Amino acid sequence: MDKKQSLLFLSAVAVGTLAYNVLKPVRSTVDVVEDFEEEKYLGKWYELARFDFFWEKNLKNVTAEYSKNADGSIRVVNSGFDYVKNKDKQSIGKAKFLDASDRGALKVSFFGPFYSGYNVVQLDDDYRYALVFGENTDYLWILSRNKNIPLEIKEKYLEYARSSGYDLTNLVWTQQD
Repeated sequence: MDKKQSLLFLSAVAVGTLAYNVLKPVRSTVDVVEDFEEEKYLGKWYELARFDFFWEKNLKNVTAEYSKNADGSIRVVNSGFDYVKNKDKQSIGKAKFLDASDRGALKVSFFGPFYSGYNVVQLDDDYRYALVFGENTDYLWILSRNKNIPLEIKEKYLEYARSSGYDLTNLVWTQQD
């Protein structure tokens, strides 16, 4: 393969990869909260636990704040403090319901047209504590309206995650000062 053919091949692969990531359907393959009340879910949540990934590496005091956008989507503002770089970090995104807004199955994007799954799978009646799964077992969050969680709810959420196929060995408990 000469240089021109190699460049053409690499360009085709790049375009194909981009098209796949933009057009791929985001599906919820887990049981999500039914009778989900969007208005009650909006507001500030503290991240108590997560599986680490590149954006959240070395972050503490992580919060997620949800509010309505004019177009009906949900504005997502994730914030935290990078204790290694000694600076605040923030990411702003958008979430949309996959189906009806009374199901906890959403998709979220922080990078233009690229969405991934956000599934609210456990939620107490008062919307104080939530267990959220991503689109696969690499993503999991435990959220709370305050900086702690009762032991019985924590254990319930961890057991639910285990029984759903999550290996909790690498679960990170987020420092909240």
